[in-house]
Amino acid sequence: MSSELVRSFIAIEVKNRDVLRRLIEARDRVAGVGVDLKPVEDENIHLTLRFIGEVPRSTVEEVCGIVTGISFKPFEMHVKGIGGFPSLERPRVIWAGIEEGAGELLELYRVVEAGLRRLGVKPEREEFTPHITLARVKGYRGLEKLVKVLLEMRDMDFGYTPVDEVIVKKSVLTPRGPIYSNICVKKLVQQ
Repeated sequence: MSSELVRSFIAIEVKNRDVLRRLIEARDRVAGVGVDLKPVEDENIHLTLRFIGEVPRSTVEEVCGIVTGISFKPFEMHVKGIGGFPSLERPRVIWAGIEEGAGELLELYRVVEAGLRRLGVKPEREEFTPHITLARVKGYRGLEKLVKVLLEMRDMDFGYTPVDEVIVKKSVLTPRGPIYSNICVKKLVQQ
């Protein structure tokens, strides 16, 4: 048995290309303000359902067993609004929110979380808030301009995108940013 650790997470991808394009445009607008931030690469934009962390490969295989064993109907999520964690006035993370579909995402999270607890995966410290990370703020010089742009974009409507699969992803950290690859995919089907 290999003792290799795998950094992994459970994700929902943005399937609607128009929604993804609008998210990229919003991220680029925020990045153009001049604040020191790290934008999420186009191909890495997703919703993290659950971060697993660095765990043995055998645990990732068990996580795949849980994810592929879930029974959940596909649904749509409405990506709407721009916000920041911990606050819009002093964000460390800039994100797009989820309006419709947030309840389904929370229920899906609970189903996955119950399985992860049975595996002994540590619970997350933060409460799950469905969002799509667009950038991480590294420094606050020019914060006023950033906050102004975020407030202008607060109600931006990105559109609807289907949630029809749940993916366990591997994340390899590199100096140029993380590289993600799919480990396993669960297609959600009507029951």
